[in-house]
Amino acid sequence: MTSITDLNFGDGFATAMAEREKSLAQSFGEIINTTAELCQSHKQFMKSAVDTCSKKCKDDETLFETIQTYKGDFEQKKVSTQEKRSAVSEVLSEIEQKEAQKDNICQEIERLREEQTKRKEFVVSQHKANKDRLRNLNKAKQVFQDRLGLEIRKIHGEKLQFIFRNIKPADQDSAYTFTMGLKEDGVYQIVSSAPALESLPGLEKRLQETNNFSAFLANVRKEFVSQARF
Repeated sequence: MTSITDLNFGDGFATAMAEREKSLAQSFGEIINTTAELCQSHKQFMKSAVDTCSKKCKDDETLFETIQTYKGDFEQKKVSTQEKRSAVSEVLSEIEQKEAQKDNICQEIERLREEQTKRKEFVVSQHKANKDRLRNLNKAKQVFQDRLGLEIRKIHGEKLQFIFRNIKPADQDSAYTFTMGLKEDGVYQIVSSAPALESLPGLEKRLQETNNFSAFLANVRKEFVSQARF
């Protein structure tokens, strides 16, 4: 075993310690350098993470603003769509009303056409009836003029005046008259008589029922004759 008093041992120990310190110093320096590199790397990572998060936040804000814009546009389009639907409903309602009015007008036109046809048929019928009455009047006129001294005059208002003579034996030229016309529906209408006959309304009614004008004239003359006797 080497003696502690050996001088070479002291030098060797010092050299070993120096190398040990040098090795420790070198290792410590490497640790410091590694720590510095790790710190720098961590700083760069954190900066990158912060930049990434910041960009992500900005992107999220942009996305949120875009969503809000889309939402606002959607609400406007929704309101516009509701207004258009309401307008369409009003137009459809107006169309339905016009269709109903059209149907009513068509029905009214058809009713008026039917009334016009009936009125035309009525006018034709009345015209024929009036022609028949006129023919009967002419026949009666001729008979009574020839046999009973009857005179028929056309006066104002499209009326006829019937003048009977040879009624009163004491005065053959004395005139007994009555005036008559036709209503719009072709019915005979007695206007007046001179002298007045109380039985004239009844004779007029019978004439309207029988349409026998010759008999009517004969009955009127009889009434005038009867009245002339008193």
